[in-house]
Amino acid sequence: MLTALDLTAIGDEAGIDRFRGPSVSMPHGRVFGGQVLAQSITAAMRTVDESRVIHSIHGYFLRPGDDKQHIDFGVDRIHDGRSFSTRRAQAYQNGRPILSLIASFQTEDGGLDHQWTMPEGVPEPESLPGIAEQLASLNSELANRAIAAAAFDLRHVPSRAGADGAPTIQAVWMRALDDLPDDPNLHRAALAYGSDYTLLEPVLRRHGIPWLTEGLRIASLDHAMWWHRFARADEWLLYVQESPSASGGRGLAQGRMFTRDGILVASVAQEGMIRLPEFAR
Repeated sequence: MLTALDLTAIGDEAGIDRFRGPSVSMPHGRVFGGQVLAQSITAAMRTVDESRVIHSIHGYFLRPGDDKQHIDFGVDRIHDGRSFSTRRAQAYQNGRPILSLIASFQTEDGGLDHQWTMPEGVPEPESLPGIAEQLASLNSELANRAIAAAAFDLRHVPSRAGADGAPTIQAVWMRALDDLPDDPNLHRAALAYGSDYTLLEPVLRRHGIPWLTEGLRIASLDHAMWWHRFARADEWLLYVQESPSASGGRGLAQGRMFTRDGILVASVAQEGMIRLPEFAR
C-alpha cells in the first residue's frame, strides 16, 4: 500500500496538478477500487495546505482500471476559502477517466461533538481468523493471489440473524498489514483504501448470496466518505456495515469505523451494481 500511495508529481497543465502512481496486481487483473480512491485522495491532499484536513469525498467509479498500467491523476484546485478548500481529482488510464471525485478540506475547528455508539459484545480481533487464513484454506491460485495483493488484515465478526433470518449488520475488524509512518494524511488515505474491501458484502448477506455464486457480477458505482476524527490505519478498527436497500440491480451499503475503544472515526456509503444470472437481460 505504501508503494501505491507514493505518487510522483509530473508537473501541471492548464492549471491542473498532475501526478502518477503505480497499480497493485490483483487476482482478476482490474485495479482495486480502494487503491485508486486512496491515490486520488492522496493527489488532492498534495495540493492543499497542511493546516487543512480532508473531511469528505464523493466519487464515482467510471471504468475498470488495468492493473498492468500506471495511473495518472489530475487535480483541479476548485476553491480555497477562509476555512474550506475544495478539489476535483480524476484518475486516468490511456487518457480516459476511471475515477472522478470531489474532496473537501477544512481548517481544524471546535464545535458540537457527539457520535453513534459502537456495538457491544463484539469479539476481540485476536480471537477471530483472518481473511488470509480463510482464503489459504481454499488452496487455489486465485486465493493465493488475493492474499498477496491484500493491504489489510480483515477479520469478520460472526453475524447475528435478523427477524427474517438474514444478517442485517456485518462487522469486520481491519488494520493495515504494514506499520505506517506517522503522517496523518497517509492514515486518512489508508482508511479510504481499506473502506472498499467489504462494504458491499451486507447487500449479498441480506439475501444469503455468497461471493462465489456462479454468474454473479458486482461493481462499485460510487463512494462517499466522511472523516470525523483521526485514527491510525495500522491499529485495529471495527468496520460496522449494513445495507438499507437494494433495487433495480443496485445495492446500497453504509459503514461506520470505530477505534478499539469506541471512537467513531469515519462514515462511508457506497452503491454497487449487483447482477445475478436470473435477472440477466
